[in-house]
Amino acid sequence: MKSLTGLLQPGLIVLLLWCWIPAANAEGDVWLVDIQDAIGPATADHMVRGLEQAQQANAAMVILLIDTPGGLDVAMRGMIKAILAAEIPVVGYVTPQGARAASAGTYILYASHVAAMSPATNLGAATPVQMGAPSLPGQADKDPDQTSNPSPNPSQKPSPKPSSEGSDTSEGTDEGADTQASPAKARTPVPQPGSAMERKIINDAVAYIQGLATLRGRNAEWAERAVREGVSLPAEQALEMGVVDLVATSVEDLLEQLDGRQISLQGADYTFATQEIAIHYHPVDWRSAFLSVITNPNVAYMLMLIGVYGLIFEFSNPGVGLPGVLGAVCLLLAMYAFQVLPVSYAGLGLIFLGIGLMTAEAFAPSFGILGVGGIIAFVMGSIILMDTRLPGYQIAMPLIVGFAAFSACVLIFALGLVLRARRQKVVTGLSHMLGAQAEVEALHGDTAMVRLDGELWQVRSDEPLQVNDKVTVKDVDGVFLQVQKTLEHQAHS
Repeated sequence: MKSLTGLLQPGLIVLLLWCWIPAANAEGDVWLVDIQDAIGPATADHMVRGLEQAQQANAAMVILLIDTPGGLDVAMRGMIKAILAAEIPVVGYVTPQGARAASAGTYILYASHVAAMSPATNLGAATPVQMGAPSLPGQADKDPDQTSNPSPNPSQKPSPKPSSEGSDTSEGTDEGADTQASPAKARTPVPQPGSAMERKIINDAVAYIQGLATLRGRNAEWAERAVREGVSLPAEQALEMGVVDLVATSVEDLLEQLDGRQISLQGADYTFATQEIAIHYHPVDWRSAFLSVITNPNVAYMLMLIGVYGLIFEFSNPGVGLPGVLGAVCLLLAMYAFQVLPVSYAGLGLIFLGIGLMTAEAFAPSFGILGVGGIIAFVMGSIILMDTRLPGYQIAMPLIVGFAAFSACVLIFALGLVLRARRQKVVTGLSHMLGAQAEVEALHGDTAMVRLDGELWQVRSDEPLQVNDKVTVKDVDGVFLQVQKTLEHQAHS
């Protein structure tokens, strides 16, 4: 025992040192955390946990490397709450050149303690995308050239088209036409949206971003325009108008400009000291990568259908095991993904109704009525499943059509053939002989012989049998058949 303890102690010391060294090395470092592509549950999880780990490691600051077209409102607000509650400075940095902080990215940039951009980047287009139905009551589809004007009034003249410089069209949590912003350019008041729901959504978004602008001392007037008019700005103009604090060509240049800069951090003054500071890149771990995969709407949709089909096949043919286990796992993963995605429960209900109708067609053929109705319900439910208009959160139409065709083939035809085969009379083994009729072909002493399935069988009967008697098989007892004279033959005799 003593020798075993002596061997384990060095191993435990090495393990503890290995766990402690990364945190010790990260103390006082700059942590770089990516916010890339569409913002969703996986992006929010990666950023929030990265910020928490940086604070636990006593990092000097966190720099968010932003390049996003926007994303889900719920995920964005969770990220902003984490930034506002941070005990270390959070710097939002739109990078590399050509990147953007559109829609949700604009809100995150406004929430950061310091907002910075690389040259040839842009931010803005922060008009909220309506959730729920394809359009809210009173909202009509407009010409693309008029998307920057939220007013449904046809008499309202569209604003002049912006020049190509400093404008970019973006979609995300928010959408809207990007408009060149100029402080010297006169602009007419933008009419309020037509419906009460639209006004509520827009006003809530305006109040939210203005609150962030006031907290960080940035341009609140332009922030309101970014929401109401969907305008955007290039980096240089954003710096001139007080929308961002710095324009830096690289992370190193950003750190050099931050050195000695003062900000307010949790109500106290904080001065950056970035001379000879180390940089620690926080990679996407397996949890965030896995969450990113399963919260992809197309992947979640496939997992749900695989789960449903697996359970159907397991229930139709119990005892196999693999379809049931695989189906249960996939269905649970899909349900987890759907609870963090903007899902329409009406669409989910239509999908299950469609699968149920196609399954019913296999059990009780109805000349295609149930099957066709099931396919229609399945397709319509799949189309409206995602309760958002964000392009990155829509089910691909080829995937819907493919699964609809697959479902029709599998549930109606294949499952129907299996069920019909199970209802057919058994033609293998001895049990199929029960009830079969035969004729006594020969007598060997007191034992009668009948020919059944091309073979001679010895038979037993409670009544005497003669050659050519018609008998019916009642039971199988080893090599003997228990038979009984048929009623017609008894009446004749």
